[in-house]
Amino acid sequence: MGKTAADSAVLTDLRVLVLAGGLSYERDVSLRSGRRVLDALRAVGVEAELRDADVALLPALVADPPDAVVIALHGATGEDGSLRGVLDLCDVPYVGCDARASRRAWDKPSAKTVLREAHIPTPDWVALPHDRFSELGAVAVLDRIVDRLSLPLMVKPAQGGSGLGAAVVRDSAALPAAMVGCFAYDSTALVERYLPGTDVAVSVIDLGAGPQALPAVEIVPRNGVYDYAARYTAGRTTWHTPARLATEVAEAVAELAVAAHTALGLRDLSRVDLIIDPDGQPHVLGVNVAPGMTETSLLPLAAQAAGLDFGRMIGTLVSQAASRAA
Repeated sequence: MGKTAADSAVLTDLRVLVLAGGLSYERDVSLRSGRRVLDALRAVGVEAELRDADVALLPALVADPPDAVVIALHGATGEDGSLRGVLDLCDVPYVGCDARASRRAWDKPSAKTVLREAHIPTPDWVALPHDRFSELGAVAVLDRIVDRLSLPLMVKPAQGGSGLGAAVVRDSAALPAAMVGCFAYDSTALVERYLPGTDVAVSVIDLGAGPQALPAVEIVPRNGVYDYAARYTAGRTTWHTPARLATEVAEAVAELAVAAHTALGLRDLSRVDLIIDPDGQPHVLGVNVAPGMTETSLLPLAAQAAGLDFGRMIGTLVSQAASRAA
């Protein structure tokens, strides 16, 4: 990927705020991400502070704005664009895409529509709000979904992350319970055709020379589903970095990840989740604009495989964000 754009002198002149925590279901994961980013920045000489997104944040930003913000908030707080909009109001630069692109990527049906319009393969789907589900009759709606998409199906919240509320449905009798579990996390369920194959995540980073794909991470959950427990419980998942892919498949996956990042109008960094079907064809499942940064998160694993120093990589992104403000 070449040398980073920021040198030590520039980094030590920066004062950075790392936002982590929030009130989403992913608060604990966010705090772990934030602490890791904080430690990495301090290790390369950046003056960094960790702060929650609470009622004290806005007055602090106005009174003493930092040179840049790193958003390590997961879930709606960090990914639905609202916080980014507030940072824009305060003229505080931040790492990552702008509010509009964040909203587009956060809502899975909207993101999949953009991907489909860009001719990027993604599994067929239907988005079903809870109100319509109830008004039209659960049994009739679910029967039509099974007829249209066929089994097996993947049910997941239209907005959300970390595998919360997601379930693979292999029998139509299990679909109602999966929908109820999904609605516990979001008012709209995304039901898509489940594609068997190899799960991979491709982190896309722009360190000044345009978006580039880091080595794909292959995900092998012990129970076959990459849910919340599989993501954050030691021993539940095995990761292979780089992924065990044929050269041509690895190249196709990298190209598709960058294409998805670009189609959604993203900036600086993202993580693109894909499935590679038995024929070797990749399909984009979703895109995360605030990837996890914990010890088991996929972007840091990919950065290590690419030979990038994690702290200096984040420092470069911070320096670029600060330069945009200037």
